[in-house]
Amino acid sequence: MSSSPPVPDPAAGPADPQAELGAPAIERARQLTDVVTRLRRALRSSIRTDYPWESLPMAQVELLQTLAAAPLRVGELAARQRLAPNTVSGLVGKLLEAGFVDRQADPGDRRTARIALTPAGQQQLDDWQRAHERRIATALGTLAPTDREAVMQALPALDQLAQALAVPGEPAVPAGRE
Repeated sequence: MSSSPPVPDPAAGPADPQAELGAPAIERARQLTDVVTRLRRALRSSIRTDYPWESLPMAQVELLQTLAAAPLRVGELAARQRLAPNTVSGLVGKLLEAGFVDRQADPGDRRTARIALTPAGQQQLDDWQRAHERRIATALGTLAPTDREAVMQALPALDQLAQALAVPGEPAVPAGRE
């Protein structure tokens, strides 16, 4: 009886991703990781410097962004944010105190509540988004036209990369609501 070699399971991913991608691809991945980390840090610190009125921690902003799509139970919110439910409960408590979210009866299960964005929460999120847009537009304006165009041309590929990194089964985040 002859045995055939095992067929790799594509869903399991490569046994050694570095061997599969090769050293140049791994180095580019390291560079991208570094740039994304520095970009995120720069955005967080610049929004606080340029817009000192903006005091919401990023974790709370991300909850507001997620709730902008639809009200969710704390457990659902925790799963989407990849956080522990008790962490999300604490963040929701702070947003409740600020008046940015409220609890609503869940029509499917009256024993549980859904967390929903309030008009004040939507306004806060809109203000945050506009402040970031102004900050990024200003920064883009400092780039050479070819660099600015390169950043803009990279957006569709970066969006696809974000989708590839999303957890399977997790709803995709619409563009502009990351």
